[in-house]
Amino acid sequence: MRKPRQTAVERLEKYLVKIIQEKGADRDVSGGMRALLSFLKALSFLFAAVVAVRYFFYRIGLLRRFPLGVQVISIGNVTAGGTGKTPVTELFARTLAAEGRRVAILSRGYRRKERPLWQRLLVQTISPPLVVSDGRHVLLDAAIGGDEPYMLASNLPGVAVVVDRDRVKAGRWAVRRLGCDTLILDDGFQYQRLKHAVEVVLVDATNPFGNGHMLPRGILREPVRHLKRADIIFLTKCPDDTTEVTREIRALNSTAEIVECRHSPKLLRNVWSREELPLAWLAGKTLCTLSGIASPRGFEDSLRRMGAKVVWCERYADHHRYDPGEVLYALNRTADIGADALVTTEKDAVRFPRLETTPVPCFYLRIAIDILKGREHFNRIINRICFYDHGSKH
Repeated sequence: MRKPRQTAVERLEKYLVKIIQEKGADRDVSGGMRALLSFLKALSFLFAAVVAVRYFFYRIGLLRRFPLGVQVISIGNVTAGGTGKTPVTELFARTLAAEGRRVAILSRGYRRKERPLWQRLLVQTISPPLVVSDGRHVLLDAAIGGDEPYMLASNLPGVAVVVDRDRVKAGRWAVRRLGCDTLILDDGFQYQRLKHAVEVVLVDATNPFGNGHMLPRGILREPVRHLKRADIIFLTKCPDDTTEVTREIRALNSTAEIVECRHSPKLLRNVWSREELPLAWLAGKTLCTLSGIASPRGFEDSLRRMGAKVVWCERYADHHRYDPGEVLYALNRTADIGADALVTTEKDAVRFPRLETTPVPCFYLRIAIDILKGREHFNRIINRICFYDHGSKH
């Protein structure tokens, strides 16, 4: 079967992401690419200026922050992609729901199916937010609601998931129509229109701030000094020694609680039949992988650490929407190589089209957060949310 062609835009995106993610990754690029990077650096200065003006307007009150009268927990980061927000969002939602809070997750629904831009600009309609889950039933699929909202809705019975670009509108809907008293703002660090009570910021311990540049030359969405706004910092993907990155964070924020954690595989689940296998099954197996995430190497290396031999990796851009041909090509390639299975991520699995038969099994790796250090800080924040402290920023 012929390999489906990726678009030129997607190929360029994958190449640029690889270059801008880490320090020194651009040392051996060609002259033409160096000129492009210089142009991107100029754009990053413009982007930084826009960010600075925007925050200044919020600071002086020219732009307004809206309180909703309930606890709002923002979970976000200062970089673009790859820190592992979704499992941390799931951890907070699950814990708060277990404590008796009526929780809703508010999401933008990045790269979900929407009306074309020209229609959104020219045809002004006020529509209600999309309710992916009302806490009792999952009501929308990944294509309409977004892959991360759908994944959260599927994994969190009892938690509502509401999607809208306007998270203030989504929050009001969750409070008034769904009876929620606790809102988790997914990817909320930059979303200032909704007033936050608790600011949770994630930092990738293996690559905290990329090459130090703002978007689009680097991966920073705002200056690293803004980390001082955080109440609690989750260091994700922690290696054994975090001394250096902790020192770097403490120089930026001396008061925030720091929780060290790791994204740990829990089990394998068949994408379509939902059959589950223990991680021990991986030992000695030959695998191929298919992924469209910000940092695929970590996913692939995790399979190797569990004893699998990974012989072929197919990578697409983050949030790639798969068509049947792309998934069938990967499955057939896996069979041709003689591998035991094709493995993907949970975020990718929700974007796979339905297939009735496959030449080899296809599993996704179910991931959850393991807190390595600072569990007491996490518990303290949960208590602060559940038993409102009038000294907080609510």
